Amino acid sequence: MYIKLTNGIVYDPVHGINGEHRDIYINDGYITRKPSSNTKICKTYDMKGKIIMAGAIDIHTHIGGGKINIARMMLPEDHAADLVEKTELTRSGCGYAAPSTLTAGYRYAEMGYTACFEPAMLPSNARQTHMEMADTPMVDKGAYAMLGSDDFFLRMLASKKDQAAISDYVGWTINATQALGIKVVNPGGISAFKFNQRKLELDELNQYYGVSPRDILKSLARAVTELGIPHPLHVHGCNLGVPGNLNTTLETIRAVDGMRMHLTHIQFHSYGTEGDKNFSSGAAEIAEAVNKNPNISIDVGQILFGQTVTASGDSQHQYAGHWHADPKKWVIMDIECDAGCGVVPFKYRDKNFVNALQWAIGLEIFLLVDDPWRVFLTTDHPNGAPFTSYPHLIRLLMDRSFRNDMLSTINKEAAAASTLASIDREYSLYDIAIMTRAAPARSLGLKNRGHLGSGAVADITVYSNHKDKEKMFSKPDYVFKNGELIVRNGKIVKVVNGATHTLRPEYDNGIEKSLKRYFDDFQTVSLGNFKIDDDEIVEHGNGKIIVQPCM
Repeated sequence: MYIKLTNGIVYDPVHGINGEHRDIYINDGYITRKPSSNTKICKTYDMKGKIIMAGAIDIHTHIGGGKINIARMMLPEDHAADLVEKTELTRSGCGYAAPSTLTAGYRYAEMGYTACFEPAMLPSNARQTHMEMADTPMVDKGAYAMLGSDDFFLRMLASKKDQAAISDYVGWTINATQALGIKVVNPGGISAFKFNQRKLELDELNQYYGVSPRDILKSLARAVTELGIPHPLHVHGCNLGVPGNLNTTLETIRAVDGMRMHLTHIQFHSYGTEGDKNFSSGAAEIAEAVNKNPNISIDVGQILFGQTVTASGDSQHQYAGHWHADPKKWVIMDIECDAGCGVVPFKYRDKNFVNALQWAIGLEIFLLVDDPWRVFLTTDHPNGAPFTSYPHLIRLLMDRSFRNDMLSTINKEAAAASTLASIDREYSLYDIAIMTRAAPARSLGLKNRGHLGSGAVADITVYSNHKDKEKMFSKPDYVFKNGELIVRNGKIVKVVNGATHTLRPEYDNGIEKSLKRYFDDFQTVSLGNFKIDDDEIVEHGNGKIIVQPCM
């Protein structure tokens, strides 16, 4: 059954198409070449004057797993303030900062997103994470398994196990948890917090295991490389939110010796200590380092003003920041031998010096990093702001006049301390298509997504070309998922389930001998029950499993 989108203005950076009038043909869920003249076209959509891009991809959004579920449970006021009524198609839901699974899926689709990736799946909590993602409709999902503070791995490093054994453990973890990549959060710091260390510098030793964050990063980055995992090691670095942490971030870039690394929510890791308040922007130094190191990619973790909730595996720094909770409640918890988490509600205020400068720092990084293929649009949902604020963020990047108008309203000292007003750059629609479609797909190894070429999955978003880009990206005219129309004029017209993306890296199964002994001695589940099979995911509603190839 052929569908034709005719005369649209296409942006497809994978194929170098920058605002060209093209027709797009869809057949059986895939984009195809123009069929022969005698082929019947079952449905034609006139896209004259409309912008066509691939479906958007969020590379870092907390939509499943223990900590976001805690956030949902502890914020009834967030739910009460944002209730979503049941319709003929959609079920009821709630939540702004921490929306329910159903609401999250609906809202992503209504903004033109067709795939979202959970960046911190704790292996011991992977089953719950997959079940929550399965309950998130409309979009494809996947998750990165979180390592680096888990007891088994730290024991391996402490006992000087060879890199091959560590890579086998990483490969086993990805297979056992049905993950798409590897994430490290404050490497070793979550474990150190359990031994009453309140901070951990890049070369400081965990007092129990005697290993440093640098050791952890190099070992995990090497494992990711050796296993051929498409997405680089996804790194939440040391000293999140600490003034002066830009030096830690710069040293972290050097620490991996040219191996691929993705630095996540880098805005929170780009702070200097200049000025009367000992808090300043390190955006220029960070952007320069990213520009000089092609092995490094980043997402920004932009903060935007208003109420949200911070939910992180970094229990060390969530504890340090719990004094600022708004409303005044918080959760810091240990998770068996593996990790911990912290959930702290927070309100970013435009008249607060630190918050205002954080806002400016994120935008400076976006605008100073030269290559849009290596910087991705995120708010670290919900830590910097809910994902529903993306259209506003896109307008800030595309409209210098609007950006400067907003700058004039924030804390005056913060505005004066920022270089934002002097930056002329405005993102183009082509840049936006790169950073929200083509680049995330390439980084994750999703070869048939993020573009509109023949053979691509027909995940397509169509917009009216409004001058106000916030309006444009808030409400697409059409969204197609696997070739089916699911959104028209910003409203859902069909509810679908997305797929789960995973990897199957090869590893030596002999690692299970050591793991079996460890699980018997220390864990509360057996090794066999720890592993998640395909049927569990499919039976809980995630449609199907798509195994992406390793490099």
